[in-house]
Amino acid sequence: MKFAVSPVVFAGLALCAAGAFAQKGETVKIAHIDPLSGLMGPVGTNQLKSFQFFAEKFSGAKNPAGVNFEVVSFDNKLSPAESLNALKSAIDQGVRYIAQGNGSSVAGALIEAVDKHNARNPGKEVVFLNYAAVDPDFTNSKCNYWHFRFDADTSMKIEAMTTFMKDDKDIKKIYLFNQNYSHGQQVAKFAKENLARKRPDVQIVGEDLHPLAQVRDFAPYIAKIKASGADTVITGNWGSDLSLLVKAANEGGFNGKFYTYYTGVTGTPTALGTSGAGRVYQIAYAHYNMGGDMAKLMDEFKKKFNDDFYTGSVMSIYAGLGEAMAKAKSTDPVKVAAALEGLKYKNFNGEVEVRKADHQLQQPLYMTVWQKADKKYPYSPENTGMTLAPVKEFPSYVSSTPTSCQMKRPS
Repeated sequence: MKFAVSPVVFAGLALCAAGAFAQKGETVKIAHIDPLSGLMGPVGTNQLKSFQFFAEKFSGAKNPAGVNFEVVSFDNKLSPAESLNALKSAIDQGVRYIAQGNGSSVAGALIEAVDKHNARNPGKEVVFLNYAAVDPDFTNSKCNYWHFRFDADTSMKIEAMTTFMKDDKDIKKIYLFNQNYSHGQQVAKFAKENLARKRPDVQIVGEDLHPLAQVRDFAPYIAKIKASGADTVITGNWGSDLSLLVKAANEGGFNGKFYTYYTGVTGTPTALGTSGAGRVYQIAYAHYNMGGDMAKLMDEFKKKFNDDFYTGSVMSIYAGLGEAMAKAKSTDPVKVAAALEGLKYKNFNGEVEVRKADHQLQQPLYMTVWQKADKKYPYSPENTGMTLAPVKEFPSYVSSTPTSCQMKRPS
């Protein structure tokens, strides 16, 4: 499970030297629209640093198009309304590429707004680069030509997660605990469907949906989970909603397993501390111990920001844009969107593909478990002395799920 990042970061050096494309030397601005304040602010701030850090790593001769990337940031306060204001401001500043990830409720509003803008303003089109909003509808019933997702959606993650869980016979009673918006609702929906198919013997003993980024004390919920007799919790919670949940579980003496998406994200490693070893799992398209050049980049990021890099989809975006712009010989979003469709390229986690049918990146997924860091898996998020160690890799063909998308392409 060790991958070399150098083919990605330095892809196209020979290509750039061999022939100058029309766009070589251009600056491509990307608007980062996500929370930089409030309970989820630490997550958005970390991801802004990630976009800025890798803008430098992928600029100029370090991408096959020879373009330079620049990040313009907007604090949307996790609000769809604030996000639409940020989108307008970004467009007014001439930004043609929008990146957002925290909150499918926000992503849904942006997808619709970008589509309307592009229809009304030919020649000024915008492309939406989704790096973390995982509602499957965005690449199914609500798929849109101008939207590209570089994270794995919930149907993909639950497919891999439940494939792993089906062989664990200690799992008998599951509690579904999620945030009350489209993402959390979809986690619960797909978990029930997949478990019914793969583990019909397992009982769903409880289900809760709680307000997004509003709960500060999860102790009552933990008491409810314990009373249900659950031995396992499935949660798509992220940010403070996960870190405060696991903190309450530790303090409340819940000793069951957690199957999560975002254990490695800001705040949760510290909340777990040395607790949860062997009991907390994460399914994701990357992990902290991928080794090779990724390990060097993560160490450099930590040294520069005193923070951990965990949003690998940022690298996927830059690598994909560089390849697509070289292929299109242009930075024009219309031409780049067309070049992104069906694009296959080398990424930090192997060869990936932007599926033409729905613009969902097809990529491997990894199950990791919280344990003490050691020589084999040394990276310690938030200096906890613990790590997320890989226990199972799911190749792209395993984690891939079908799409119902009926893509409407511009004439």
